[in-house]
Amino acid sequence: MTLIIAPRIHDLGGFQVRRSVPSLQARSVGPFVFVDHMGPAVFEAGRGVDVRPHPHIGLATVTFLWSGSMTHRDTLGSVQDIEPGDVNWMTAGRGIAHSERTPQALRQHEHPLHGLQTWVALPRSHEETTPAFFHHPASSLPQQRRDGAWLRVVAGRGYGEESPVQVFADTLYVAIDLDAGAEVALDDSHQQRALYVLEGEAQLDGADIPAMHLVLLDPATRPRLRAKTPLKAMLLGGEPLDAPRHMWWNFVSSSKERIEQAKQDWLDGRFGAIPGETEFIPLPDR
Repeated sequence: MTLIIAPRIHDLGGFQVRRSVPSLQARSVGPFVFVDHMGPAVFEAGRGVDVRPHPHIGLATVTFLWSGSMTHRDTLGSVQDIEPGDVNWMTAGRGIAHSERTPQALRQHEHPLHGLQTWVALPRSHEETTPAFFHHPASSLPQQRRDGAWLRVVAGRGYGEESPVQVFADTLYVAIDLDAGAEVALDDSHQQRALYVLEGEAQLDGADIPAMHLVLLDPATRPRLRAKTPLKAMLLGGEPLDAPRHMWWNFVSSSKERIEQAKQDWLDGRFGAIPGETEFIPLPDR
């Protein structure tokens, strides 16, 4: 039996973010320990997203957009704009800090933003790996178009294709865009799977499923996803975590002590500086 999870909604001043993982029903899905749906939103001229520098350990962040643009900067010196269909993959490993902001050029006029940001927990053997950042343009991702369906393998493997994005565990992350009336069977080659519907009226094996919700899928099944209206969705999952994970603020680790160390490292400025940034997000009082 499928389980439908309603995300928690955070209003960031006219811009909504919906978090469906972690939740009481799903602490993780495959290696994914955090799923945030950004927007859809339209910003007025002069406004945009400003996520000040903040730290991460023990995970990889994955950013994928359907509309809009964001500029990534990090303590490695990376500066990269991400456009719709591109992938930004940042491996935090033993520690990295980054910022994400709307490019200045976009702020000159009204502009949209719609996308998913996810965290992937690194296997215990790679939690302390060297930090790294990778950008993959939309044209580099495997794509399939057929009968009103557009499938893009964002990371990992699915539908007989494999993304060039380097992953650390067996991963499923496929963007699904369907025209009204189109349908597709969901890939069944991974142990844990979920479907997140970003936009549109959808059915799964003939039953209506709500937009902006996460649907946990039963293993070894191939339910058919049908679009009653134009649909945007993400199929995600992979192999289960190799051990429970502790999460506190932006830190993920199999060790509570390691998270305590990361807190002190951020307080003491040991994550390094981000070129072009002077602000930062303080450690929360919790």
